[in-house]
Amino acid sequence: PNTSSNPRWRTGKRVFRLTSSSTNSEDRTAVATSAEGDYDAKGLLETVQEAIVSTREARTERNSVTGNRNITRQTRNVIARRNPPRRGDPLAQSFMVDEEDGIFITSLDAFFATKSSTIPVKAEIRNMVNGYPGPKVLSFAQKWLNPSSVNTIQLAAKEMLGQIDIFVANTGGPPPGIISNVDPHSLTKQFEIMVVRIIELASEFIPDMKSAGWGRILAIGSSGVIQPIPNLGISNVVRSALVGWTKSSSNDLAGSGITVNMLLPGRIHTTRIDELDQAVADNTGQTLESVRQASKAIIPVGRYGRVEEFADTAAFICSDRAGYITGSLIRCDGGLIKSV
Repeated sequence: PNTSSNPRWRTGKRVFRLTSSSTNSEDRTAVATSAEGDYDAKGLLETVQEAIVSTREARTERNSVTGNRNITRQTRNVIARRNPPRRGDPLAQSFMVDEEDGIFITSLDAFFATKSSTIPVKAEIRNMVNGYPGPKVLSFAQKWLNPSSVNTIQLAAKEMLGQIDIFVANTGGPPPGIISNVDPHSLTKQFEIMVVRIIELASEFIPDMKSAGWGRILAIGSSGVIQPIPNLGISNVVRSALVGWTKSSSNDLAGSGITVNMLLPGRIHTTRIDELDQAVADNTGQTLESVRQASKAIIPVGRYGRVEEFADTAAFICSDRAGYITGSLIRCDGGLIKSV
């Protein structure tokens, strides 16, 4: 980008000159010694326009450079791939660059669930070695951020989106296992992630919803809050706590035009379902396909749900047409839950 903070770098046919002249004179009679040659300049400029930070979902403005040309601005989405914990920063994310000539990275945004009032954040972009952060920090790609400069999720949401009218609260699932074997510390940690954080975020958005006289809060739960799922003890316990919050909140907020509901997925075919099926296969010695067939056999519709079916249900609950539905547990499970 053509900003004063960036070094000048041009592509195409260039001239490389060595000369004893302090003024770069081309008058050979006035220069004691000189030599020059032509070369073709191309490649990747390792520089950035603004602060760089690691992020889960990175939006980059990018464009490859192959010769003399004007660089235009183009925005694309780049998904950060999580590295397995091994060494270095556990928050480090990797980015795949498909373009042969590389990309310009002008900015990245990162938002944190919480932050310290005293500890700064160091952010940098490194090369990768065997899939892990390497020793080389790219030029102009290191930044220290004071706590006052670090955005949390709720502040970032308001800054980027303005007033929040619809809040869909969805968290990842906890590790599988029977509840009698669960470490109490793990239970507390999952409660913080899956319940407390949702309540904190909702508390940030509810005042604006009240002011507007309209709002939708939809928590994504699990069929396990009605019919406990074997080997998902933490999920059964923690998500049930969220049921109490949604019902209580629905009573408090109904008069303000805000609905609060919980959507209960059955076995919707996502990577989470694949992970759970694989865990059963590993623990029982069955094949993955046999586990899937047994799982589908107890679902009345005889198959896993499609993500689109689940999304359509959520979209309706969050729409104007569902204004008279609040405080409800709504199933999208293909008939899996046996109770009425």
